[in-house]
Amino acid sequence: MDLALGGARVIVTGGASNIGRGIVHGFAREGARIVLADRDAEQADRVRAEALERGAAEVRVIVLDLTAEGAGAAVVGEAMQAWGGVDVLVNNCGWSVPGFLTEQTDRALWQRTIETNLYTAIDATQVALGPMGSAGAGAIVFISSDAAFGAIRQGIYGTTKAGLIALARTTAREQGRRGIRANVVCPGLVLPEEGGVGTESLWAAGRDAIFDPSQIEHVTRQTPLRRLTTPDDVAAAVVWLASPTAARQVTGQVVAVGGGSSMP
Repeated sequence: MDLALGGARVIVTGGASNIGRGIVHGFAREGARIVLADRDAEQADRVRAEALERGAAEVRVIVLDLTAEGAGAAVVGEAMQAWGGVDVLVNNCGWSVPGFLTEQTDRALWQRTIETNLYTAIDATQVALGPMGSAGAGAIVFISSDAAFGAIRQGIYGTTKAGLIALARTTAREQGRRGIRANVVCPGLVLPEEGGVGTESLWAAGRDAIFDPSQIEHVTRQTPLRRLTTPDDVAAAVVWLASPTAARQVTGQVVAVGGGSSMP
């Protein structure tokens, strides 16, 4: 099926590692033009090269802290200056430190988690709505998480990811009349592939620093399909939701991509 994304102007925040990298690869295979926004310059350049090898029409890297004032305007401005518009925005930027709610009492941790997972999406979305509305079309995909529905050791993180669902559905209701669609993808546990993360990634310290083997085994055992989610699994759902043909009439929806680990 032709998803009509060849030459599409796509922004992926946090596009250098793990899920973001997979999403960039997914749009590359469709021949899209991509702005990859991330703070890890070395890893972003590596993913840029990978995307071009997979068929991306063009990849522009913008290196910045997406939580900084004006970051959303800078990222959207990159696409506007290069291509004159934005067709797709993927709000993928995220950060997490697993821990029980009773233990995560550090307000600095709360603040960083909220700013990274939620504020960045609000910022980029507000800016992208301008050019999308003027064009009368656009697709925004928010990367949430199974944790949005409640998960052990994911209280602060899950709260921010639940906020993304409300933001996406509000956007869908308010902006649909302007031709803009907004949807959510909720991945299950996605372990990074070899070479799939840079030094700035939360996974940089290794898988065991986030989830040890027994925890990974437990997650797999509790998943109906008995397998973990890959970055390509998430990318396939994101690319579909971004398609102006395949998902033309889909907005305000939450798609869980976790082998049945959640069923919203």
